[in-house]
Amino acid sequence: MKIAIFPGSFDPITKGHENIAIKAASMFDMLYIAIGQNSEKKCMFSQEQRLEWLKTTFAGHSTIKCVSYSGLTVDYCKLHNINYIVRGVRNVHDFENETAIADVNKHLYQGIETVFLLPDKTYHHISSSIVKEIIRNNGSIKDFIPEAIKM
Repeated sequence: MKIAIFPGSFDPITKGHENIAIKAASMFDMLYIAIGQNSEKKCMFSQEQRLEWLKTTFAGHSTIKCVSYSGLTVDYCKLHNINYIVRGVRNVHDFENETAIADVNKHLYQGIETVFLLPDKTYHHISSSIVKEIIRNNGSIKDFIPEAIKM
């Protein structure tokens, strides 16, 4: 079985995340969409809320499992026999950052491969940071988050 993980903070999940996840789900037998705990990020929403949004967004997809975890992504991968990490890349900055992380992950776990996916052009401009800024300023985010999410 080809099993992949799409890790992230998903704070909040965006239509860009949803787009990448749907693409990845079509490529693998099982896709874990996983909320990792990143000590450098201060989240706006609780882990429980973010996990609920993931489960709601992907409720109709039998090959997607939404989870949360702590520790290194590669350790979670080893524990669950996951051999692919999926990362969305919107621009050159994302690519440079994600390549460095992929290199370290490969060093830590030879059995892992990172797969970079581009979001559809419609979603290149969307990031969780931008969505949070819109929220902080009382703007409408309905065009940027999955339709299943009600905020």
